[in-house]
Amino acid sequence: MEEEEDDYMSDSFINVQQDVRPGLPMVRHVKEAIQKEEKQREANQKNRQKSLKEEERERRDTVLKSALGNENKGFALLQKMGYKSGQALGKSGEGIVEPIPLNIKTGRGGLGHEELQKRKAEERLENYRRKIHMKKQADEDAADQFRMRFKSKQEERKIEGDLRKSQRACQQLDTQKDIKVPKEIWYWTEPEQEEKDQEEEGKDEYKGSDLSVLEKLQILTAYLREEHLYCIWCGTAYEEAADLSSSCPGDSSADHD
Repeated sequence: MEEEEDDYMSDSFINVQQDVRPGLPMVRHVKEAIQKEEKQREANQKNRQKSLKEEERERRDTVLKSALGNENKGFALLQKMGYKSGQALGKSGEGIVEPIPLNIKTGRGGLGHEELQKRKAEERLENYRRKIHMKKQADEDAADQFRMRFKSKQEERKIEGDLRKSQRACQQLDTQKDIKVPKEIWYWTEPEQEEKDQEEEGKDEYKGSDLSVLEKLQILTAYLREEHLYCIWCGTAYEEAADLSSSCPGDSSADHD
């Protein structure tokens, strides 16, 4: 049976024509069609008229790549003064060897525009870094202030607790000595003060006196030490003043830490 001719409309022919990956077998007429198309593309590329910019660029590149010859007046003057091709400029040869490169400006911006844009970008970056630093510093300052307020609040609550403890101890010790009336009204705890909830304890308990809580604590602890030889932080009533001065670390909470 004679070999059938290729059907150019069949799926097998179309698939082979579309899949032209390297290494795959290729039908002869398909290969010829591809080669013809490549030759036509090369011919079109050669016959294409170059633009004015392309011609200028080619001429400029050609001139820049070629070395100066004796026809150049400047180069001829250098040779008369002893210069040789490839030699560095200067009396002692410390100058440049290659000519200063030519930087072609392609944009439409004026002279100095690129430097201005670069400077503005650096300024924006510096401003951004400054803002980040300021924000970080503000966050650190806020954290420090919060810690200080929290510490101050804790110390205030501790002083108030020590004062209440001193008032209860003073009332008990005065009662044991048959003292009916406190030396100062705030030396003892008020009856209703003992029944207050924990939330109400820090709300202006000592209103009506010009003394601060710390001043009241210092006065009351000094009274307990002198009158009863008692230290609230040691929790001990000493027999003699000498025992108090020798055994007690001091008359403040910090001395007992």
